Amino acid sequence: MSQINFRRAQLRCLAAAFAVVLLGSDAAAQPEEAAQITPEVRSALGRISADSLRGHLSFLASDLLEGRGTPSRGLDLAAEYIAAQFRRAGLEAIGDDGYFQTALWPINEPSPNDIEVVFHLGDDDVRVPIDRISLRYGSHALDLRRVHLVKLGADAAAALERPGSDLVKDKVILLEDPDVRGASQQESSQARSSRNRLRARLSGQGAALLVSLDRRSTKGSGLALSRRTLPFSAEGKTPTAVPVDRTPELIVHDPILIKRLDSIAKGETAVTVSLHMAAPVRTTAKVRNVIGLLRGSDPKLRDTYVLVTAHYDHLGLSDSAEATDKTFNGANDDGSGTVSVIELASALATVPARPKRSLIFMTFFGEERGMLGSRYYVRHPVVPLDETVADVNLEQLGRTDASDGPQSSAASITGFDYSSLGTTFQRAGQRLSIRVSKNDRFSDRFFMASDNVTFARRGIPAHTICVAYLYPDYHGLGDHWEKVDYVNMARVDRMLALGLLMLANDPERPKWNESNAKAATYARAAKQKG
Repeated sequence: MSQINFRRAQLRCLAAAFAVVLLGSDAAAQPEEAAQITPEVRSALGRISADSLRGHLSFLASDLLEGRGTPSRGLDLAAEYIAAQFRRAGLEAIGDDGYFQTALWPINEPSPNDIEVVFHLGDDDVRVPIDRISLRYGSHALDLRRVHLVKLGADAAAALERPGSDLVKDKVILLEDPDVRGASQQESSQARSSRNRLRARLSGQGAALLVSLDRRSTKGSGLALSRRTLPFSAEGKTPTAVPVDRTPELIVHDPILIKRLDSIAKGETAVTVSLHMAAPVRTTAKVRNVIGLLRGSDPKLRDTYVLVTAHYDHLGLSDSAEATDKTFNGANDDGSGTVSVIELASALATVPARPKRSLIFMTFFGEERGMLGSRYYVRHPVVPLDETVADVNLEQLGRTDASDGPQSSAASITGFDYSSLGTTFQRAGQRLSIRVSKNDRFSDRFFMASDNVTFARRGIPAHTICVAYLYPDYHGLGDHWEKVDYVNMARVDRMLALGLLMLANDPERPKWNESNAKAATYARAAKQKG
């Protein structure tokens, strides 16, 4: 071997060793694949840091932000922080107010001084104080006078499906919810899903009021509004959709009343209920998506866009009177996706050779309220939806202690085989020793559970990438930033960065898999859009 060739061999070995440290052992095991990662890209990937992710998330998931409910002061603080990081990365501001896309959200404030709840049990009228109830109601006043109560068990679904059944119409329905104390997370989730389906069926059949019993807490949360509406444009005067009220629901926390209601046989009863509630006061709140643009370099493809998204809201503060920890911090759901959007923007903005397509980094408000932020965006897009080629949505990237087993150096894509996006990120994962695959249990099931589905319904290939679908503290008060595996999240984010560059540099648009029946609706929407 000549001295020159020996020196070249030394340099190749050093480069391979550096790649092993930075990107994982697979970079050395597959030198031909790793060679496609240019030094500039490798440098950008190296900027994605566990310490940086930890720093961002320890703020966004702190108690100071009060769970980032929609709307709230904490959500506003989070939006300002995200905008500051986009500004630091040098992204272009393309919102209606700098990095913000502003919307107005109709809100109804309860009227706690004008309420009366009475259960008429024979000759005994039991008035329930407001601190012993939790009432979820809609946008109108409630005025029920001695409405008959029907008691249904958890097995009532079959009876409700009988043709011509008017068992629940205009009645107060007492639901015997299953006791899930001590149940597994999966059992609790299944019970909750069954309960929600039963509630939806009851609402659809004209129930006047749903009543359930809480045997765990003697303190209620008082009044809250169950109305879900879409935000409307700050320039407009009319909401983008007509709001729909759910059937009001009353949760009773009074042990004495619960005991008496437990003693009543199932079916139609002699008990009647009166409930008077004044109409809520209507207000509006300002809510914001946060948007930054990394403009592409190709004269033609730069006017096509890949979205990188996450929702930055969570559940806010607990209304439980007995909870000592009041903050739903939402570190993994979806603080981890939010800080990954920040980190990916910061890293990819440093690559000297910009990708051919433009990348839009965006965080949504109100996903936990019914995907409000993404639904608002598709009604008021800042770039043409016809030129939006994909949405890569990020959720729950931080926890590796998934309910279906540890998820180290792995990621999953919802609806993995619905489009070509799954293959793109799988190839990126192979280069960096990250296993990207379809989770046979959860991938299809969770496709419609996040903001990606908003874009999929418009025909845009859109998926959510996550690490743990279910994990301890999911939607719980214990979802804290200290429980996140930041080293693993940094490795997954490097895979995402590489996959995004592959996607943005590919002259071919991603396509729906028309041979997959589950993707047929989205493929048809794409053809109609085209």
